[in-house]
Amino acid sequence: MNGASGATVPRQHVDERLRRWRLVLGGGEGDGIGVALEGDDARMDGALGALYGGDGREAGLGGSAPRVARWLGDVRRYFPASVVQVMQQDAIDRLDLTRLLLEPEMLEAVEPDVHLAGTLLALAKVMPDRARESARALVAAVVRDLERRLAARTRTAVAGALDRIGRTSRPRRTADIDWNRTILANLSRYLPERRTVVPERLVGHARKQRSVRRDVVLCVDQSGSMAESVVYAGVFGAVLASIGTLRTRLVVFDTAVADLTALLPDPVELLFGTQLGGGTDVNRALAYCQGLVTRPAETVLVLVSDLFEGGHRDEMLRRAAALTGAGVRVIVLLALSDEGTPAYDRENAAALAALGVPAFACTPDAFPELMAAAIEGRQVADRRTNEVSETV
Repeated sequence: MNGASGATVPRQHVDERLRRWRLVLGGGEGDGIGVALEGDDARMDGALGALYGGDGREAGLGGSAPRVARWLGDVRRYFPASVVQVMQQDAIDRLDLTRLLLEPEMLEAVEPDVHLAGTLLALAKVMPDRARESARALVAAVVRDLERRLAARTRTAVAGALDRIGRTSRPRRTADIDWNRTILANLSRYLPERRTVVPERLVGHARKQRSVRRDVVLCVDQSGSMAESVVYAGVFGAVLASIGTLRTRLVVFDTAVADLTALLPDPVELLFGTQLGGGTDVNRALAYCQGLVTRPAETVLVLVSDLFEGGHRDEMLRRAAALTGAGVRVIVLLALSDEGTPAYDRENAAALAALGVPAFACTPDAFPELMAAAIEGRQVADRRTNEVSETV
């Protein structure tokens, strides 16, 4: 066979291309290519066909949990982890995999990921006891993975911000002087003849440097559309709570409000304390958070919500204005996830932005720097575009 340039294309390359097209097209249209699939290729084709039928394939996993468990095993065997997560999510959306996730053998077959953890948390209220242990193990695996990926960076960024706001140019005792930073700040005052630096200003730590320097309130919407954000917020809340000079509270809400601060030492228990799937009353949640604020100028309130308010909109805006007017740093994250631009109430977001409350989506990787900026009182940048955002 000749290519466009007239050169002969090796037969094995042609066969590989035909094989790939056969896998893409599936049965029906793909059969016309004349390539027979055997062994692993046939099982890959079967896994794809069961999920994506309707586009030339015969779809369906049926209602048999053992059959679906075998399908999930094939998916994990033949596809990379990133593809497995997409296929699992598609199976949840297209083939009612959610119902079958209540079976323990199903939970042992799936690949742990944030989407799946959110789905299981939404099912927690109806999950039979025999499936709960498997679900908890899966959510725990997701939490461990997120902590491994995000905890160290978060502690470093936030601890650095807390250290910077705790510095003073007038340390009261010699023991409070940070000599390394003092020397760096006064290098222009070096006297060669004396081979020393004569400091013009000192850099040190304020007294009571171990006291709480900032209060953080994470107020998280647990309505059904926010599942992934709830998982990430729970993990970040646990990490922030481990920083001694930060006082962290975590509140979740739908049409009611629940304070889960006591569960922050155990993020898995905390996540199972949420009740995904309700409505949304941002006003009620902000009213509760107002009651937690004792030091407005030292408080950062992060509201994680798509702002589809089912409560009193005007009162919600008045509360947000009162909080910012008192000195609380209020930030709205329309989503805390790896997804793209979320669905959100644009009118409410714009109204909050007009009050000086920035509102934008934030990826988990960008959250540590966002918190560091908020703690220091710096402008908060849009975590998708890296541009300063006081509007949507």
